[in-house]
Amino acid sequence: MGGARPEKDMAEGKLIIDVVDNGGQWTHREWRMLRYLGVDTQIIENTTPVEDLRDLDGLILSGGAARIGLSGELGNCAAFLELKIPILGICAGHQFMARHYGGDARESPEPEYGAMSIDLLHGGGVIFANTAQTQTVWESHNDEVHEVPDGFFITASSDSCKVQGMENEDGDRFGLQFHPEVNDSEFGKEMFENFVAACRLAKNKATN
Repeated sequence: MGGARPEKDMAEGKLIIDVVDNGGQWTHREWRMLRYLGVDTQIIENTTPVEDLRDLDGLILSGGAARIGLSGELGNCAAFLELKIPILGICAGHQFMARHYGGDARESPEPEYGAMSIDLLHGGGVIFANTAQTQTVWESHNDEVHEVPDGFFITASSDSCKVQGMENEDGDRFGLQFHPEVNDSEFGKEMFENFVAACRLAKNKATN
């Protein structure tokens, strides 16, 4: 990956988690939430070469335009998914992640827009820790994951979308169909906090 981490970041113990811009309308909200949580973050183009990335502790694959999660064309996101760091895919990023690892996504039988109710499965995994069993989230999608990859399990579901959330068994790949960065997602801040905590845990394991 990229060059040495600045001494200032090391001294402060800040995590470095960047947001990949896949053309979604709320990418800046994801960046803003990470900044609010004290993370060193920037928005990067999805065409950024892997060798030009910073020394990252985590990465978010943002949402994108309609159909983009099904096209298989998200810049260098496939290469980013080879990195040994925690990665969170949101909406199109979630769909792309599922297909990359051998699952599948399709046009939604019932597209979802606006506030929707989801229910946690399998305890909700890492991202939904300390959130409600049933909660309101903000949806904006025409497509959805309908088959999770081997080694993944479903963490949240709704009446019209089976895979609202997924996580791999290694605990370093997470996908959300909805947009936790939007204010209408009831526990969005907590979800970002949980992802940041997963990144810090992974960093500590790597350095011990």
